[in-house]
Amino acid sequence: MRRRPFRAVVTGSECTGKTRLAEQLAGQLGAPWVPEYVRGYCDARGGALSAEDVEPIARGQIAEADAAEARAGELLVLDTDLLSTVVYARHYYGACPAWIEAAARERLGDLYLLLAPDVPWVADAQRDRGDRRAEMHALFEATLGEFGARAVPVRGSWDKRLARAVQAVRMMSGHQ
Repeated sequence: MRRRPFRAVVTGSECTGKTRLAEQLAGQLGAPWVPEYVRGYCDARGGALSAEDVEPIARGQIAEADAAEARAGELLVLDTDLLSTVVYARHYYGACPAWIEAAARERLGDLYLLLAPDVPWVADAQRDRGDRRAEMHALFEATLGEFGARAVPVRGSWDKRLARAVQAVRMMSGHQ
């Protein structure tokens, strides 16, 4: 049976540089990366999301992660995962479907790089919580703790974030 790759998940509140860091980290370490599914989903819908979108978003994230994992070597970088779906479903809709929470626990990443909201906010059509990033960051911290995830805080300039992320992934995964 094929051993699954080490999964490094870049996570955190809106506009903290998750996509940028995931792409740079994957490039630096020669690993594939999985983009955040919900961004493309939102673009395709062209409108506001509702509680009915949570399950299709979760299924899409699972499918894209599984496809990338099947092609990956020893390391896979994910720009968010189901844990983000749990955080945002609870925040926006008051609850998350039980099967998604169970799947998030079963599919827990090997390392979460929790990005601090200490970089400038850049508005776009999908971002709406610029004034609440600290609150959202606290929700991510609490959920990571609740799920027993291994998390490393990542903060500072873009260069410092990348250096910290590379260091953490190499130390935790043994990937050079």
